[in-house]
Amino acid sequence: MGEISMRKPAWLKTQVPVGKKYIGVREIVEQHKLHTICTSGHCPNMAECWGRGTATLMILGDICTRACKFCNVKTGRPLPADWDEPERVAQSVKLMGVKHCVITSVDRDDLDDGGAEIWAMTIQKVKEMNPQTTIETLIPDFDGRNELIQMVVDARPEVVSHNLETVRRLTPIIRSKARYDLSLEVIRFISETGVKSKSGIMLGLGESDEEVLETMDDLRNVGCEVMTIGQYLQPTKRHLSVHEFIPPERFKKYEQIGLEKGFRYVESGPLVRSSYHAEKHVR
Repeated sequence: MGEISMRKPAWLKTQVPVGKKYIGVREIVEQHKLHTICTSGHCPNMAECWGRGTATLMILGDICTRACKFCNVKTGRPLPADWDEPERVAQSVKLMGVKHCVITSVDRDDLDDGGAEIWAMTIQKVKEMNPQTTIETLIPDFDGRNELIQMVVDARPEVVSHNLETVRRLTPIIRSKARYDLSLEVIRFISETGVKSKSGIMLGLGESDEEVLETMDDLRNVGCEVMTIGQYLQPTKRHLSVHEFIPPERFKKYEQIGLEKGFRYVESGPLVRSSYHAEKHVR
């Protein structure tokens, strides 16, 4: 995992954000001081997703209690939970005219319930105020506490996602507290509730082809239905460097293999992120 300085290949270049829909969503995000993983994560697909009416909102603040080596979200002591947030998020979804809303959060290991109650309230409020909007929740591991995951499931989002992020061998290097097998058990529990389960990994961190295929098998064995595979991009010099830029044809190969292994949907490409084309994963 040594430092490697590499120029981004042409396939990782994206267009400058344009369009009325994108500009409108950006203005609402700024005016209402919303936290979006789109902006904090420097997502390369922000303009495309916002232009299609899909947005990823981050709840429970913008300070995480964990310090994963790939993530650009701030780490530290979070502010107290804001019980007015569910209402604000629901109103903002309505203002933005979002057709499909992805909700994620920072890890809140400081809260007794990991933020599960606010998670449930937010989903309920968004559905109440936006009955035509579909919802995907990208949840933390809640320390593997099934009763907290069940609170999110009971709020009836269309998709519940939890990311493995990387292969087993690299997990201790890349993720600060989360464990590979614990994440698999979270995904197993989600699958067994009957809701559509989803997970994603990043490539380019030093994983082998065999390890990627093993990860696919591990996800299928716990009932995961949807998988996303994208290229890791180093957010700042403080984060892990990119080990390799994976060419588009290899991503395409993983997509084909994943479908053969039984995933209902595989989103695989250099610019793919957890919520990329998320509205398609509901179907």
